[in-house]
Parts: sequence; C-alpha cells; structure tokens
Amino acid sequence: MHHQFKSPEGPIEVTIARDGGVWRLGDIEANPMADGRLRMVGPDGSVNFAHLAKVGDVWWVHHQGHTFKLERIEPGATDTDDGGGLTAPMPGKVLQVLVEVGQSVEAGTTLMVLEAMKMEHRIVAASDGIVTAVHFNADDQVEQGVELLSLEDS
Repeated sequence: MHHQFKSPEGPIEVTIARDGGVWRLGDIEANPMADGRLRMVGPDGSVNFAHLAKVGDVWWVHHQGHTFKLERIEPGATDTDDGGGLTAPMPGKVLQVLVEVGQSVEAGTTLMVLEAMKMEHRIVAASDGIVTAVHFNADDQVEQGVELLSLEDS
C-alpha cells in the first residue's frame, strides 16, 4: 500500500507491506516494534530508532531530538495552512518560552519548548518574522491545536 504523508520537509511516500510489518520511507526500511518504536535501517545499513505516536490521523515521529508530524495526504487534498499561527502539536505543558513580543526571529529559531508524552517538543519558526503575540507562559498546560504564538512575516 502506498500512502503519502506531508511533513515539514515536504511529501513523504510511505510504502507499507501487506502484513504491516515493513514500511519504506524513501530508501529507509522501517519496522514498527511492539514497544511503540520504529526500527529504521538506512541504505548504508545504519540502524536508528524513532518513537511513534498516533493521534487521530496524524503520526508523530520523535527521532534524534526532533519531532516530525506526518499527516496522511488524501488524494486531491490541498494544503490549507493559513500561516502566521503556531499551534500545539499535542496536549502538553509549556517548559520554556524563548522569545518575547516584538522580537525578530529567523526561520529555524526555537520559539517555545513543550513537554508532551515525556518528551520535549520544540516549536520552531517556519520563516523569518516578528513575534506579535505569546499566548502561554512556562508551566501552562495547553491543548492540542491551540495557538501558542503568532508571527508576522518581517
């Protein structure tokens, strides 16, 4: 079965064997394990592990300190990202707020750190901009999908 997922790096083609045992992510072979981890074997034979969590139709992959959101792309679906808002990827607690209103940030800057599922998740600026609002402080609990901060293109 071929599935297409969208990720921050662009579409990812995932091939899942009929028995569900082997996934192919590009040239990486991945095996879901009983403990919720994904064992990934690269083309060079290197082995890595990622943590998997499924929330609704979204897979969260936590790998080497980075969290990736994989959303299934339905055939014919279009990307409806309105930009500007940075939302909580899952329910959790704000650990750190690293920016303040009026601050200029570059793409890739970590704006906030959340803790969810016993892991840290960095909220990162997708583009250069100016922070126009910070809606939560450290130790605040947040629900999935709430807007954490607002950025305006600079």
